[in-house]
Amino acid sequence: MSATPKFDRKLSSELYEFAGKDVPWLAKYWADHTPDKEFLIWEPRDGNSKTWTYGDFWKEINKVACGLIAKGVKKGDKLLIHSENCPEMMIAWYASAIVGSVAVTTNTRCVGDELTYFAEHSDAVGCITQPKFIQALAENAKSLPWFVVTDDNSGEAAEQAEEDFAASYDRWAALYNSGDEAPAREVEPMLPVGIQFTSGTTSRPKAVVHTHANAMWGGRSGSSNLLATSDDRYLCFLPCFHVNAQSWTFWTMMWCGGSIVLLPKFSSSKFWEVSTKYQCTLASMIPFCFKAIGAQQIPEHSYRVWLTGVKIHGVEDYWKVKTFATWGMTETVTHATRSDIRMDCPEMNIGVPSPGYEFAIIDPETGEYCKPGVNGDLYIRGTRGIHIFYEYYKNPEAMKKSFTEDGWFQTGDMARLGEDGFMYFADRDKDVLKVGAENVSARQVEEFIGNLLGQGVLDEHAVVAQKHDMLDEVPVVFAIKSPWTQMSEDEIRDKIMKGCEEGLADFKRPRAVYFMEEMPRATLEKVAKNKLRELADQYADEEKAAK
Repeated sequence: MSATPKFDRKLSSELYEFAGKDVPWLAKYWADHTPDKEFLIWEPRDGNSKTWTYGDFWKEINKVACGLIAKGVKKGDKLLIHSENCPEMMIAWYASAIVGSVAVTTNTRCVGDELTYFAEHSDAVGCITQPKFIQALAENAKSLPWFVVTDDNSGEAAEQAEEDFAASYDRWAALYNSGDEAPAREVEPMLPVGIQFTSGTTSRPKAVVHTHANAMWGGRSGSSNLLATSDDRYLCFLPCFHVNAQSWTFWTMMWCGGSIVLLPKFSSSKFWEVSTKYQCTLASMIPFCFKAIGAQQIPEHSYRVWLTGVKIHGVEDYWKVKTFATWGMTETVTHATRSDIRMDCPEMNIGVPSPGYEFAIIDPETGEYCKPGVNGDLYIRGTRGIHIFYEYYKNPEAMKKSFTEDGWFQTGDMARLGEDGFMYFADRDKDVLKVGAENVSARQVEEFIGNLLGQGVLDEHAVVAQKHDMLDEVPVVFAIKSPWTQMSEDEIRDKIMKGCEEGLADFKRPRAVYFMEEMPRATLEKVAKNKLRELADQYADEEKAAK
């Protein structure tokens, strides 16, 4: 008599979803099958482009993997990559995947103590960076035993002072002198491959761990959602230390054997020039991009799809391109919701659940499912390490708070299911500001200001979002001056602005400090930040009218 099967959904996913497959397997697959197909096209500001075929890319990441091994990097080690968009950044990432180490990509707009935190919290064994960042890293990330510095800053020559400081460290070419083919290792789909830091609602960024299976899932799911093929070319200008560029672009294109045109950053003056030159078919567009290119003449070349987050018919009509409604976050790996590119759908929806994800919209008061049209907390579920991230590195408290006992992940967003069956955003957790493409924790900025000023200067202060023409929103501070301080409002304002300039990434820095006699209050005497946001927007309108 045969035994009764003991099924385990999580174990089944781990065993079978991507058995025998990891990031090096995928890179080698295309190197073997389409070695002459363009994979990565680098288009720096000076126009001196360079192309790597799949065959070229596989050879180069193997050489760099040998160089990393010679530096002592081994399976499971964390490798910090602190760089703006450039080929070296992505070559290092994929080389790390061959070694079996974990590439920790960090936001280059962060400074000071933030760099210390990235290096120490990740337990990084070394760092690859650019000349413009080496001094700040050396002074703040002292736990790092070694640095490798690229030859330039994303295609631009380093300043002399940067070059002089970098002279004490190994340069990029040093990674090419230790062999041509890295030793093969066992394929382990659930092995961590990358870490990205995400702000969320905590004062310190959380380290989101992605596995090789996450990368495989991101590639397979992303290319399926976009109906992508090897003929597609994805224009990439969003930062490669974020999930959008890493997963939505690189993992997606590598899965389908397509091509990526990589820019150092978004350029309104070069957008159409580069798009036309390479006949790009896909791009991830944020509101800033539309505003920047809105007045430009539209060439005959047309994209196939723009990933816009929500359905925007005005964009489709004006630029003659399909918009892809989707929602995702670092923790969901790829598009957790999607629209169907072959069909039209309602304005401003974010799609429907993508295959592989379970969704729930829960009333925070009752704990029950919300009816259509009612806003609630958004939860998702999938297999950790495949459909959603593996863990928050060294942060069991955040894991406990983020997951229910039966595996539902609380996203921190709010949404509603429309009567039409599509999903829509509701009010987001407003302690997370969306500054351009960056998430900013209001709590982190508040804590920084509190530590900067010390006790006795302010009775109270709060950071909220203020609307902005180009970035959608920016941080501003509302404060009540302590009657015991000898500092004037102007002196306090100057100290806050200068201190934040020195100690916070530029997108986290407050744009204004407004003083008040008292704060508006909500229930339980909490500061009514919704009222402060309304007041901040009013001030923005008044300041704009006065110009």
